[in-house]
Amino acid sequence: MKAVVLLSGGLDSSTTAYLARSEGYEICAVSFDYGQRHWRELKSATRIAQMVGAIEHRIVRFDLRQWGGGSALTSSLELPLDRSTDEMGEGIPVTYVPARNTIFLAFGLSYAEAVGAELVYIGANAIDYSGYPDCRPDYLTAMQTVFTLGTKAGREGRPIRLEFPLVEMTKPEIVLLGDRLGVPWEKTYSCYTGAELSCGHCDSCLLRIAAFEAAGRADPLTYAG
Repeated sequence: MKAVVLLSGGLDSSTTAYLARSEGYEICAVSFDYGQRHWRELKSATRIAQMVGAIEHRIVRFDLRQWGGGSALTSSLELPLDRSTDEMGEGIPVTYVPARNTIFLAFGLSYAEAVGAELVYIGANAIDYSGYPDCRPDYLTAMQTVFTLGTKAGREGRPIRLEFPLVEMTKPEIVLLGDRLGVPWEKTYSCYTGAELSCGHCDSCLLRIAAFEAAGRADPLTYAG
């Protein structure tokens, strides 16, 4: 049995990859080079794919910077730093990339149908104060309808399932799950800056640091400051 896993190399997607493996699936990992400032994450994605035993790891390349501004991850807009969780929860953040998960899931679905995979796993998480609209249960449930209606497999009664097992877990719960599954946290990368050493100040770093602290676990990453 095969499953496609959308793999960024961060905490959530790496845990999802290890969970898919624990459930008995051969993993076809897919990552995306879309012009993101934190291109460094692909280095971690490649390493995690190797360590989880993925039978394939594809990196799909396209450039969302061509649309212009709109996200601090694909433009020169300033990254928010040192925000509280209350601040992170106020509206949709500037790090939201327009329709990113819809694009990623379209590629994941196409890949899954092409290689005969039964599932597509995404490590989307709604309870991390990020406010991203494409990480929420109602969106992901709607995408299952797209998976069913928009594919030959679905129309022939063999719909490819969309799995989002972390969507309603807290970040500390994800850390504890990853620990049980043996996720090599030292190989993961969560920082929005793209620097070799994680900054420790962007929203993603702060959420990760808080998650490990709340879970009572040591984060093995070294932070720049």
